[in-house]
Amino acid sequence: MMHRPEPTEHAPFYAGYIALIGDEGPVAVLEAQRAAIRRLATLSDEEAAHRYAEGKWSVKELLGHVADSERVFAYRLLRVARADATPLAGFDENLWAASAPHHARRIGQVVHDLLAVREATLSLIDSLGAADLDRTTEANGREVSGRALCWMLAGHAQHHLAILQARYGLQGFEV
Repeated sequence: MMHRPEPTEHAPFYAGYIALIGDEGPVAVLEAQRAAIRRLATLSDEEAAHRYAEGKWSVKELLGHVADSERVFAYRLLRVARADATPLAGFDENLWAASAPHHARRIGQVVHDLLAVREATLSLIDSLGAADLDRTTEANGREVSGRALCWMLAGHAQHHLAILQARYGLQGFEV
């Protein structure tokens, strides 16, 4: 069981994501989220193109954002695990979303991509030892531990799955 990271292990911004994960820990949540993500492939492409307001991401763009962010967090986790303390840059999710192909793809493709990223993430986490989780690096100007990255990965996805229900009106996709 991976214990919850201390506030000193991550930027304050990520505390909200980490708080979304219960005592079962991030791995159990990441695994459980796969079923909800798979169910999203049952949406029609028209349903997945829905935006809850003008200027907001479509369902497909939101899922693409989760996949892109998971790639970034997993890369940071890999760098921590390999004892690479080179400072890592942040990224602008809105700039990425504007140039990403997610909205033009079929929902099944977007879901497949996210699930492939998720399997790679889980495999990486499974390969880590306690020292890897304790190690830190600098990302976006702040220190972050491997453990915090695992909790952030799960919490970020949990946050967006909840948005699908609360703002997009999609039911049955919660974890």
